[in-house]
Amino acid sequence: MGLINIIDKNVKLIMVGGKGGVGKTTCASAISLKIAMDGRKVLIISSDPTPSLSDIFEVTIGSEEVRINNRYELYGLEITRDVVLTKWKERFGPEIYEVISSFTDVDYDFVDYIGTAPGIEEEYMLSFIIELVESNKYDVVVWDTAPAGHTLRLLKLPHLFLKHMEAATKFYMNIYSYFERLKEAVRLKESRRTLLEIIGSWEALAENIVAFIRNEKITKYVIVTIPEALGVKLTDRVIKDFEENGLKVENIIINYVVRDGDCEFHKLRKKMQEGYINFIGNTYSDANIAKLYLSPEEVKGIKSIGDVSKALFENGEV
Repeated sequence: MGLINIIDKNVKLIMVGGKGGVGKTTCASAISLKIAMDGRKVLIISSDPTPSLSDIFEVTIGSEEVRINNRYELYGLEITRDVVLTKWKERFGPEIYEVISSFTDVDYDFVDYIGTAPGIEEEYMLSFIIELVESNKYDVVVWDTAPAGHTLRLLKLPHLFLKHMEAATKFYMNIYSYFERLKEAVRLKESRRTLLEIIGSWEALAENIVAFIRNEKITKYVIVTIPEALGVKLTDRVIKDFEENGLKVENIIINYVVRDGDCEFHKLRKKMQEGYINFIGNTYSDANIAKLYLSPEEVKGIKSIGDVSKALFENGEV
């Protein structure tokens, strides 16, 4: 039936996820190209630890936004861990230093130490991408996410962050007046804003992220899978985890499907795949499901990516 709903004019962010090796980046590239061919300005971002946008588009893509094609308003960006942490320090470093230095003398390098904490990279990635979307620099941002487990941790972070903030706020409320009374005695530094004001801004940021990723009109999710046991089981787990976090998966791409059983090997493989394809179709009957057939050639360059785009959005298979 094709992935018609994600090219709605209201959609601002499309997240493409799935386990490693299922063709996730190829599908994200095809979605991006289709939207750009429709005359909209698109940015495709890859946060996969082993990004391959450069290989697929045959254009050098790095940590700075670059135009991929002169004919279409299509841009690319590959985000590495180092880039994410650098941007995180630029965004939150001054605030963190303001909080810490209000209690004790500490070098600004302490911010680097905090940046090594688990979850910082994933936490900021969502914030960074939503800032890009809300800047209106692009009509649509397509996010080629890291493999499924990483994406699920990422989607849960705003909720965990909010819980942490609730507990932290209560804690700071209890100690805040105590520190205020002792400020002169221990000569605490004056802060431009109170600790609670800074914590409140972080809490507001987390709430904004949660609201954004739950808004079905502007954020769409695409899961890429393969018709094999591991792929189908992981897809089922991912979709259930999404639902538990208030997120709806409306689009599934089944990749590497055998079209013709022209030898004993492919006959057996086709039969095996049909069972899983039927399972996906029956289990997620409300979803838009597209199939991509196994190709003897690599998907590289605008022409071949365009062929995949046509399949995904027109007849739902190629």
